[in-house]
Amino acid sequence: MRVLVADDQALVRDGFCVILDAQPDIAVVGEAGDGNEAVRAALALRPDVVLMDVRMPRKNGIEATAEICAATDARVLMLTTFDLDEYVYDALHAGASGFLLKDMRRAELVSAVRTIAGGDSLLAPSVTRRLIADMAGRGGAPAGPAGRWATALASLTARETDSLRLVAQGLSNAEIAARLHVTEHTVKTHMSNLLTKLGLRDRVQAVVLAYESGLVVPGRHSPG
Repeated sequence: MRVLVADDQALVRDGFCVILDAQPDIAVVGEAGDGNEAVRAALALRPDVVLMDVRMPRKNGIEATAEICAATDARVLMLTTFDLDEYVYDALHAGASGFLLKDMRRAELVSAVRTIAGGDSLLAPSVTRRLIADMAGRGGAPAGPAGRWATALASLTARETDSLRLVAQGLSNAEIAARLHVTEHTVKTHMSNLLTKLGLRDRVQAVVLAYESGLVVPGRHSPG
């Protein structure tokens, strides 16, 4: 898998590159010191995964992520030094497939890159809780599915809709399976189907959509 590392601190970039290049299945194909360089490199190199720092000069990581996700198939893993609430929603809304703190362990970084490259998202329950809190602070969306997502959401089966609501609570596939009394394979099928029907890249976007559309409202219980 091909990785682009974007961070304005050269020592941090070097550290990430050394860790990732040491893996037999990962190749660092480029580096970037600011958001503009990250966008140019992503367009030219077409990496599978972009490690993207949130705070960078000239163009921040969130703006760069939005441009990269709109123009390429690269998946973005956001990195930050601080666990700040305001970054979470904006980063995921921009199209990021994951969000990690820079104080993670080496194994966590490698695992995260492999997870993102494999087509999955990296949205820990703690990040989901912050996303929910952020949506609650914004007042959430109007009750009930609304706006441009109404028709697409109406195309989901009852179980697909239940799965989407539970994903928005931060539940894993195994936890959703237990809640709905189905197999984990069935949940994976529901997730694949609903992502296809809604035209989404991954479950991170599904969480954002669930709250933005009003399908899930902070504080209300999901099916059980």
